[in-house]
Amino acid sequence: MRRCCHNPECASAESADRETACVVVFHPEQGWALACNGVIFFEDTGELLPDGHVVPPHRGLPPGNVARLF
Repeated sequence: MRRCCHNPECASAESADRETACVVVFHPEQGWALACNGVIFFEDTGELLPDGHVVPPHRGLPPGNVARLF
């Protein structure tokens, strides 16, 4: 897995605040973004972790969280 090269290092894919990691690939037309911690964030607020685990959509978040990614 690719490691974050930011200083300080972004949150890991395993941490509760993984959504704060920096986006390195952004495809809004396809509805997803890849963060430097290896997590793929989807427009519907679902996530795909680097180990293959799926985090189901959790739409109850404030609008600012989704707008930051997309």
